[in-house]
This record gives sequence, C-alpha cells and structure tokens, in this order.
Amino acid sequence: MPNEFVVAAFKDVANGLQAGQFSIGERKKAATLDDLEPIYRELLDRPITVSVAVVGPDGRPGLTPMWFDHDGEKILVNTAEHRPKCAWIRKNPQITILVVNPDNPYHWVSIKCTATKELHEDGPEGARVTAHVNKIWQKYTGDGGAYGLRDPAIEEKRVLFECTIDRMATFGQPG
Repeated sequence: MPNEFVVAAFKDVANGLQAGQFSIGERKKAATLDDLEPIYRELLDRPITVSVAVVGPDGRPGLTPMWFDHDGEKILVNTAEHRPKCAWIRKNPQITILVVNPDNPYHWVSIKCTATKELHEDGPEGARVTAHVNKIWQKYTGDGGAYGLRDPAIEEKRVLFECTIDRMATFGQPG
C-alpha cells in the first residue's frame, strides 16, 4: 500500500497579484505521484537535472545536481557506491529534491523523502540497479545503450536508494 503524503500548493502570481501570494494556498493528501496536478506530475517525467540535498558530516546540506527518477510511489536515487553522498544518506536518510522547470524557474516541485531501502549493484538485486542506471542514462542522454559514465579508474558499483515521499510542495505554472 502506498505511503500517504501531503502536497502543499503554494499560491503564485502567474495569473496576477493576490492576497497571501507565495504562501501555501492549500494542502492535499496524495498516495502516489499520479495524484499530483498534471502540470507538476509532468515535470517529474521530464529529463530535468534536479538539485538533491543530503546532510553532510558537518550538519549542513550538501547539494548535488543529479538525474531524477521515480516509480510512481517512491523516489529512486541512483549513485555510485564510492561517492560521499552515499555514506551521508546512510547516516541521515532524509533527502530533499528540487525539480525546477528549465523553461520557467518559477514553476517547481520540492520533494522531501526518506531513503527506506538500499539496493546494491553487486547484491541480490544487482540486475535491477544496473537496469535502473541504464534507464535514466537513456532518459537523460537519448542513448539507447548502457550507462556510459562509469569511472574507468575503479570498478564502479551503483547503489539504488528507494525513498518514501514524506511531503511535497508545488509552485507556479509551466509558462
């Protein structure tokens, strides 16, 4: 059964000035990403490089531009095992992701989620992790082949974090 979360829809000025602009206009409960308004749901399927925030060892957010994916219910974060953010997620599994429309920076979705499952490319579900990194490679590059950015200096292994959505915020209009 999907995890229920709250979507806070901020008021914007796309259709003119209004009282309380830039504050939360309404909150709605959602069970899956399909429950989002289409103008926000569509952002999540576009090949937009997102900003991912995880808490670093000094307690401050570490921001990374990353490729984004989901399965409709969970956010999927695929990273290389040797990267520091992998250890940071293990230590503090709360992640925040900002998806900004490259055509209008005042149209965005913010997702707060928690990593609840970790899959390893060299583990029992390794084929799934490899298939996922290949999928997002194809989404973002248009190349039909396998993920092409593995570090040639090491035997890079990927980790896939499945993340439960805790809450979301939406803002703006596409155009």
